[in-house]
Amino acid sequence: MTSLNFKGKSAVWNHHLLVPFHTLDEDKKLSLKGDNADENLIIEGDNLLALKALLPKYQGKVKCIYIDPPYNTGNEGWVYNDKMNAPQIKDWYNTTVGKEGEDLTRHDKWLCMMTPRLKLLRELLSSDGVIFMSIDENEQHNLRSLASEIFGEVNHVATFVWAGRGGKGGTTTFVEANHEYVECYAKVIEEVDMKPVLTVQAEGNYHDETSSYRREQLRQWGQGDKREDRPSMWFAIKSPDNTDILPKREDGSDGRWRVNEGTYKKLFTEGNIDFVKNEQDRWVVYRKIRAGRESLTASTTLLLDKGTSAVGTREIKELFGDKVFNTTKPTLLVRYLIDLVTWDDKNAVILDSFAGSGTTAHAVMAQNKEDGGNRKFILVEMEEYANSITAERVRRAVKRDEHKAGFTYYKLGPAIDAETMLAGELPTYENFAKYVYYLATGKDHPDAKVINPKTYLVGKSEREGIYLVYEQDMDKLKSLAITLKWAQDTQAKDKGKKIVYAPACYLDEESLDQFNIQFVSIPYNLFERHDL
Repeated sequence: MTSLNFKGKSAVWNHHLLVPFHTLDEDKKLSLKGDNADENLIIEGDNLLALKALLPKYQGKVKCIYIDPPYNTGNEGWVYNDKMNAPQIKDWYNTTVGKEGEDLTRHDKWLCMMTPRLKLLRELLSSDGVIFMSIDENEQHNLRSLASEIFGEVNHVATFVWAGRGGKGGTTTFVEANHEYVECYAKVIEEVDMKPVLTVQAEGNYHDETSSYRREQLRQWGQGDKREDRPSMWFAIKSPDNTDILPKREDGSDGRWRVNEGTYKKLFTEGNIDFVKNEQDRWVVYRKIRAGRESLTASTTLLLDKGTSAVGTREIKELFGDKVFNTTKPTLLVRYLIDLVTWDDKNAVILDSFAGSGTTAHAVMAQNKEDGGNRKFILVEMEEYANSITAERVRRAVKRDEHKAGFTYYKLGPAIDAETMLAGELPTYENFAKYVYYLATGKDHPDAKVINPKTYLVGKSEREGIYLVYEQDMDKLKSLAITLKWAQDTQAKDKGKKIVYAPACYLDEESLDQFNIQFVSIPYNLFERHDL
């Protein structure tokens, strides 16, 4: 597979591994009570950091991801544009990419921004999950190449073409682009089950005693029409005058029928075969396709009736009374994409890490209302309008459309890493305990109720007990350690293997073995996985 090269690639290709975990701090005042309020999340903060913070709970659990990243046209005011006008992004380039970041082109910068985010999004996808990425001609070619490298070219599902742009009027160009793209990739394409399209046959031009119908020639035509392509579909059919009809191609060579002999006999018995003589006085065999007949076909990549950008803008105006956001996608488009993937899993989690005006949450609620689903949404938005527009749109849509959904509003908290903790920014015991459980097991904590700060119990995995000797107080933390008394008391309740995270340990190796304890020093060894 061809590799995409761009300035800064070597610095950002594995950067997602170095991104520290952050806590997610709930803001109850900005949250909304309602159904699934604990599972519908709106997160305010840098989406790179937020995606990493979601890993402990959501790794491999997100069925559908839809993102509408900046298009990089070079003239809009988004925070990742070529002028690098957002301080946090400018600082990120300087520290992560280094000196090379000083002369990145507009496209290099965009690719540097997207790479670690796509890497984390892939980790969050379930094995049967799919990611949809809206984009236009400015970066579509780069996105396709980058995504093929990250997700694997074999996992490219389709490039959808969305006719979502209206005419500008008075344009001086000879050709005007009135479409955008939606690139679609699977985590494991063999496990994806996209929704088929149900087609109901309309009234036909012919009638018999049963119903109207249209005719479909039974001989295969076009690709794969040779006898050797499907030998089982080469056989003689008896005509009304008892002569043999063979599926001959136009050049006289052997062709094939569209069905095997068993299926033909069934069609004939049911009265669904027509015999017609052509101008050369030869019998032609037709299949009757009756009115009302249902058939399943694949979805098309041409999205011609899924709303426009103007519709998206009108939806925002109807909720806010003004155009408070540019480049808004219509809910109809996002609903269609969500339904393609979650039609058979209506409890799925849908993630949007470039949430913007909150269209994805609005689409999830509308789709749930239509088909009785129980899908959950996770939105991430780093700009200051995360509350005033992103979350506010959800609040207003819930009120106006009488949705029952609620959500929990989170703000990105401090990092759980050595540097941050040594600087005095300490996470709560529960947040740290959940993270420690993830480090020890690679899984989300199954039941936060068992976390006990008094006994330092984090929880039990299949192989060991997990403990965290910690308090959210720097002075107390400096004096905490695994002591002989604590080890004896804990051993009396838990004689199995134990992995214990603590600032210090007063036991020697022999004593640790005696009490089945594996000691992990915090915060210095914070990012090491310790599997007994």
